[in-house]
Amino acid sequence: MKYAIGLWQLWGFAVTSLGGTILHFLYDWSGESVLISPFSGVNESTWEHMKLLFWPMFIFAIVQSYFFRDREDFWCVKLRGNLLGLALIPVLFYTYNGVIGSSPDWINIAIFFLSAAAVYLVETRQFNRGAGRCRWPKAAFVLLCIIAVLFAVFTFFTPEIGIFRDPITGTYGI
Repeated sequence: MKYAIGLWQLWGFAVTSLGGTILHFLYDWSGESVLISPFSGVNESTWEHMKLLFWPMFIFAIVQSYFFRDREDFWCVKLRGNLLGLALIPVLFYTYNGVIGSSPDWINIAIFFLSAAAVYLVETRQFNRGAGRCRWPKAAFVLLCIIAVLFAVFTFFTPEIGIFRDPITGTYGI
């Protein structure tokens, strides 16, 4: 099957951007529904912002995988992309926050969109160049599923370390 990688990735960026924006507010909009909480931001911690990027990317990848099923490297590329995005959010946030000493909302929003853009640009490049042999595509998918489970579990059983701390309220998790 022929597919336009660039167009798919552009759609992925759009879905991730829109989905992450909606997920940022969905927990409050749902009346703080416990069913929504594993997928949406429950506070303003860095971890919860990583969740906003992960879920739309992961769900889009599941849909996209049907159309890319002949690509042996698909899940390895998607795992690398997700890990890149999940690393960029805290690295950029803590770097600029350490330099500036504050956390303006517009920079936090820009970090989300820059991280999503970086993910889809890097993935597009890997798809176009051929990311190399993917030795364990099923393992890559399993690792993404493990990350999904961790996002859900840490919503309810939140470690009391900095990345999980809401900078506004000082609380952790729900």
